[in-house]
Amino acid sequence: MASNGNSLTSSPNSDTLFKNATEQIASSVGNKHGGLIAQLSANPFFTAGFGLAGLGAALAVTQRGVRYGASLLKRRLLVDVEINIKDESYPWFLYWMTVHQRAQLTNGSKILQSGGSLHARDANTGVTERLMRRLTPGMHHLSIATEKVEHPNGAVQTHFSLIPGPGRHILRYKKAFLLVNRVRETKSMDFQRGMPWETVTLTTLYSQRHIFEELFQEAHQLAQKSTEGKTIIYTSRGITWEKFGEPRRKRPLESVVLDEGVKERIVSDVKDFLNSGRWYYDRGIPYRRGYLLHGPPGTGKSSFIQALAGELDYNIAMLDLSERGMTDDRLNYLLTIIPRRTLVLLEDADAAFSRRRVQTDADGFRGANVTFSGLLNALDGVASAEERLLFLTTNHAERLDEALVRPGRVDMTIRLGEATEWQIERLWDRFYGELDVDGAWKAKFLARLGELGVTTSHRGLPLRPTSTAALQGLFLYNKGNMDGALRMAEALIAERLVSAGDTETRPGVLQQR
Repeated sequence: MASNGNSLTSSPNSDTLFKNATEQIASSVGNKHGGLIAQLSANPFFTAGFGLAGLGAALAVTQRGVRYGASLLKRRLLVDVEINIKDESYPWFLYWMTVHQRAQLTNGSKILQSGGSLHARDANTGVTERLMRRLTPGMHHLSIATEKVEHPNGAVQTHFSLIPGPGRHILRYKKAFLLVNRVRETKSMDFQRGMPWETVTLTTLYSQRHIFEELFQEAHQLAQKSTEGKTIIYTSRGITWEKFGEPRRKRPLESVVLDEGVKERIVSDVKDFLNSGRWYYDRGIPYRRGYLLHGPPGTGKSSFIQALAGELDYNIAMLDLSERGMTDDRLNYLLTIIPRRTLVLLEDADAAFSRRRVQTDADGFRGANVTFSGLLNALDGVASAEERLLFLTTNHAERLDEALVRPGRVDMTIRLGEATEWQIERLWDRFYGELDVDGAWKAKFLARLGELGVTTSHRGLPLRPTSTAALQGLFLYNKGNMDGALRMAEALIAERLVSAGDTETRPGVLQQR
């Protein structure tokens, strides 16, 4: 019992010992943790690394925030317009930028040449304008543009000018700054044109976005002004229409002398067609019209079409069915993408299929693969284009297939024949009207042609007809010399044309023995 009592009395002591041991263990563990943190805090390498890591993280977050803020600010404050090389306005803008930069480069030189000074120019402008001019940086990425001008006497004059090249440029247009970024890809090509792929991006303040519309309107007007009074000739290249050479000066309609009433009838019909679009659409009739001009060579077929295009302010798209690589699909596609205000011209329609070389020959040439049915479908098929003016010319209308000249494909057929007395009189007046005021020389010339059988015969038809081209060549050779034209009238006779025994060259194909 005593022993039991002793055991009972010793139980509180064991609890106390256990509690103290637990506290000591916890205290020791806490001391260990506290010592580890203290050691790490006291370690300069750890604190430096932790600080750099925190600084890097803070900088990364700040950088992302700045980028996001800049992007948001750019979206809110700036506006971009991108133009690629395939867009129609691309050459307009490049030409406008060229003129704009040329004006900036030559502005100061013109003032100095006129006797003024740059300081005098600045004095005439406001302080804000002068400050804006000085803040506008000049262009440092320039290219050379070579322009050749051919004068009427045949002399060619070459002009060189500096134009903005690929790179970044800053322009000022109507008190607004424009950032122009012209990018030329070195590894990407426009295979249709064989040119490097280019894009131009314009950037300005969002509040000044209205200047884009004004700028492109001005560029369009400037491009139209550069071709004002001229006719653009297009030719097919691949699956696109490309300008063929420089624009030609418009030929006056009065310069082409056709028989009495013929020219007026064609012009009236064409203008009536152009003004009747709504009439065609309301009746479900395809809005297209075809004309066939046929007759001997030199009667003014192609010349009249060129003059008609100038009269209507139209351009001409020349279609060559014998072009290498031409197919039915390509022909149909070309006729659906004709430039606006452009008439299509197919010359020598009778020879379109007579000179084809379908298979690859020994010389490596592969001709066109256009079939006759493909041509008919392109002119008047389900997928054929509308709002189209088509002119066909031929010297041999009898060789044309009836399916080609049926109504719907050819709506008007006109024969331009040999020169009539009425045409000869009008041509004489155009060349010698100022010299032959009373018409005495004209009467002598007509009488001489009557004697030669060029104008009259016992049946009212000329025995030896001539063409207006031969007459024009005769008058051009004897420019200002009516007596010479009268004496050389015999050269218009067929028997007096070029032969192997002629020794002296005369106008056109005419020669004098």
